[in-house]
Amino acid sequence: MEETVMEEPICEEAILAEEIPEVKPTAVVNKNGVKAEAATASGGVASGGGGAASGFSGTKIFTWFMVLALLGVWSSVAVVWLDLVDYDNVIARAKEFPFNFSEVLQGKLSAYDADGDGDFDVEDAKVLLGVKERPVSLVQKEAKEESAVEEQTAVPLPPISDDFVPEESKQFTDRPGSQETREAEAESVPEPEANVESVPELEAVPQLKDEAVPELKEEPVAVEEETTQEDSEGNAEDQPEDMLKYKAKKKKPKLLNKFEKTIKTEIDAAEKLRKKGKVEEAVRAFDTLVQQYPQSPRCRYGKALAEDDLAEKMRSNDMLQKALSTYKEASELPNATPDLIKATLKKRAERQQFLGRMRGALATLEKLVQIFPEDVALKNDLGVAHLLIGDNKSAKRVYEEVLAIAPSNGFAKVHYGFILKSENKIAESIPFLRDGLESGDPGTDDGRFYFHLGDALQRMGDDSAYKWYERGHQRGHFASVWQRSLYNVDGLKAQPWWTPKDTGYMDLVKTLERNWRTIRDEALSVIDKSTGLFVPEEENLREKGEWGQFTLWQQGKKAGESCHSVPKTCGLLERYPEATGCKRGQIKFSVMQPGTHVWPHTGPTNCRLRMHLGLVIPKTGCKIRCTNDTRAWEEGKVLIFDDSFEHEVWQDADSYRLIFIVDVWHPELTQYQRQTLSPI
Repeated sequence: MEETVMEEPICEEAILAEEIPEVKPTAVVNKNGVKAEAATASGGVASGGGGAASGFSGTKIFTWFMVLALLGVWSSVAVVWLDLVDYDNVIARAKEFPFNFSEVLQGKLSAYDADGDGDFDVEDAKVLLGVKERPVSLVQKEAKEESAVEEQTAVPLPPISDDFVPEESKQFTDRPGSQETREAEAESVPEPEANVESVPELEAVPQLKDEAVPELKEEPVAVEEETTQEDSEGNAEDQPEDMLKYKAKKKKPKLLNKFEKTIKTEIDAAEKLRKKGKVEEAVRAFDTLVQQYPQSPRCRYGKALAEDDLAEKMRSNDMLQKALSTYKEASELPNATPDLIKATLKKRAERQQFLGRMRGALATLEKLVQIFPEDVALKNDLGVAHLLIGDNKSAKRVYEEVLAIAPSNGFAKVHYGFILKSENKIAESIPFLRDGLESGDPGTDDGRFYFHLGDALQRMGDDSAYKWYERGHQRGHFASVWQRSLYNVDGLKAQPWWTPKDTGYMDLVKTLERNWRTIRDEALSVIDKSTGLFVPEEENLREKGEWGQFTLWQQGKKAGESCHSVPKTCGLLERYPEATGCKRGQIKFSVMQPGTHVWPHTGPTNCRLRMHLGLVIPKTGCKIRCTNDTRAWEEGKVLIFDDSFEHEVWQDADSYRLIFIVDVWHPELTQYQRQTLSPI
């Protein structure tokens, strides 16, 4: 037998003290490096009362008896080995069958009866040290007992898969109800380079004008579960029926091909870095994987996601462009699973829209629909992409295709109704908008759909419009039933009518009122139709009549060469940045002919106030209502109201009405907000 070099053995008392949880003396380390507890000064077990009892009481006699019994146990262990005992090994193995000293005191030595014969002897020591296996009958008995205990214990939730990626909700358009920070972020993205992809102007939606188009639906990034389909199917008989139904509904996409399953551990390691926010390390890790496995779509998709996250962290469009290229590469590799192709291209389309590359996103979605022609959700997204570039006809065709195969699809219904209303098919739009909202389908709970359904009902004389406005308000889309603007900054003072003093723009108001005749005369000089400067209102707000406008400033910028025709008027306004710099408003002349009625409507934002300077006002027949308060204009006087509240106009006079409209920033907006809010 090979001679074993042993260190000086530790005393048995130290080992016993190691296993006594009730005694809490200072920890020491014995010669074998094993942590033990120092013995008490009295050498006995601490009493539960007021200290150790003097003399040899019955309890102490029994305690020493148990100590001697346990010494016999370890003697049996030594007999088994016929050699000195490796205590480190014994203690390590004893942790698999930990001693409970309180049970020993209660005479429960059977707890350490490893072979089931009713006592603790040499045979038990053999089992403890792994020399002998436990009897099968005893193992089965213990298994049944453990099973009974587990049935009484709450079952823990399954662990989250390492592949799980939470939804990365990023806004790609100026959403209704957006706060100042979200709007500032949207404004901070510079225009993309023209040589990368064709980028249309964002205002290329003539049918919708100030009405924003609903954005593309966002969905969580699809990630494959750790368990394979074969594993799931193999365990189907052991799973509850309701769990099987849940899995059937929540089928996880398969992102790994056959080869990639063999390198799943490496992919998971890189993915964990990304999910923990270590995006730079994740990019490097996935880049290494791509170099090692250049034909792996999943590795390249992971690299694209990591680059995407890094772009978000760096706020870098250049890095995001790299991610777009990598997404494309991943989708085009051979052996990419259908689910990975779908996830990759959807993500690419979303990020293209974020950069304002609407036509590029449209091309990506068209490719997706070609690959997955039966996927209704992709068709719905394609319809939105057409709307975003102002191609309402193509969007309408897409939604007609969807409704032909899925007539109850709420998302398609609200968008189809939205398009019909933009075509002024008011009555036809109502059932689609209403049914779509009532469906509760994802993507339908949007303020724009409540807005347009209520507006359509109002135009049809149906008072149930306010029921839908109220519902939109309850859903958080409108500030109130009256104030229904969709692009807002929270916390701004909200009232329909304002005085010059309320606004703080007293100097501007005085300048307008003192020079109203000069402004009027310049307007009259260009009002002749032959000049072509006044153009018809294009927002589909008129029920009837003629309404022309001549714009000087739009979204904080001078409108072309317009000021050359009215130089004095523009000169007066140049020193008022609250008006000329209002990116969410206009400065314009407005002429309205007799017999004109403007539908009840609201402006798009609560970030501005609207000033009306009366220039040519008939004595009777012209009035404006804001909420439930109706007023009239006066020549040379300024009316100020918040057009985010519902307002309506009548022109029933015998001659035209001419006013000068000046939009100004809401006075409570900070300078930073005025600089960073996106234009409308």
